Amino acid sequence: MRRVMTIALLAGLMPWASPAQEAATPAAGAQTLPAITVSTVVRRPMRDRVIASGLIGAVELVQVQPLIEGQPIETLEADVGDTVAEGQVLARLSVSTLELQKSQFTASLASARATIAQAEAQVLEAKASADEAERVNRRTAQLRQQGAASQAAADTAQAASVSANARVMVARQTLEAARAQVALAEAQLANIELQLNRTSVVAPVAGEIVSRTAKVGAIASAQGEPMFTLLRDGQLELFADVAEQDLLRLRPGQTVLIRTLGTAEPLEGTVRLVEPTIDTATRLGRARIAIGHREAVRSGMFAEAEILVSERDALAVPVTAVSGGADGATVLRVRQGGEVERTPVTTGIRDRGMVEIVEGLFSNDLVVTKAGAFVRPGDRVNPVPAEPVN
Repeated sequence: MRRVMTIALLAGLMPWASPAQEAATPAAGAQTLPAITVSTVVRRPMRDRVIASGLIGAVELVQVQPLIEGQPIETLEADVGDTVAEGQVLARLSVSTLELQKSQFTASLASARATIAQAEAQVLEAKASADEAERVNRRTAQLRQQGAASQAAADTAQAASVSANARVMVARQTLEAARAQVALAEAQLANIELQLNRTSVVAPVAGEIVSRTAKVGAIASAQGEPMFTLLRDGQLELFADVAEQDLLRLRPGQTVLIRTLGTAEPLEGTVRLVEPTIDTATRLGRARIAIGHREAVRSGMFAEAEILVSERDALAVPVTAVSGGADGATVLRVRQGGEVERTPVTTGIRDRGMVEIVEGLFSNDLVVTKAGAFVRPGDRVNPVPAEPVN
């Protein structure tokens, strides 16, 4: 009896739902769908970049060495940091020893030329004597045939003619020897003139001096360190180390953005050369990048390079919307009505948090922004648009 009264009392305390409240129950259940952030598949510019880094160095370094040996340095007319023109004098060597040798060879040349004059006179004298001896020989031979001269006289005249011709040959050889001495003296004098000209150490190319080891009073020698080192035409480039898998995608002429610690804005550059080998230890290749604004950098600086490999308009979604698996890349696409389905896609370029969709989606499709969210294929969600990505 007591149990029946308790049940009746509890039944009287419980509220009874009205028909309007019962009708609103299904509508309230419809509002409980989970709110999931989605992104719209849009077409946007996509840039394929290769990131590399390295040190800035010279395109070509030119070493300046003295062209003569053993002469002390008298003056230095250029220093580190100077910009010089081709042929400009950088240093001057002592010329005192060479000037003495020049005087000696000048005197030798004059002596050799005087010897030529004497040899020419001897040739003329010997030729005249030989002609006279030949005439006497012919007259004596005619008289011998007529019986007016003895055989001894004819033999004597013939021997005198032969001897005179031999003296002509000797005189001519003496003349040739004198001419050879003149040629030798002229060559020696020309060599001294060349060495005197080379006492002026000049810049073989235009450029900027980046180092100098020459000192006044030191003996110039081509066997030691270079006197000066020139940065040819002031040209610098970035020696960028590139990952092995990216090296084959680089081509000369591709545009580059270069960033260094000393510049607020990136510098423009161009891929000048892609080296054909890869370091076997680091598995890195190297690209040489020409720098547009040489005055903004210095040799030895570290820089980062962003090489633009390709650029095109393409469909793209956030990188977080794509998940990978054994079957390839997939996204969670939201269909009309909020139902989620897993869709396989083919991806392409990755650029600043976005990934290109080559195949599998269409423009204006909705995908779950984070594929790892608590959403499974077949679930129904309340899509909430994500913030657009720049």
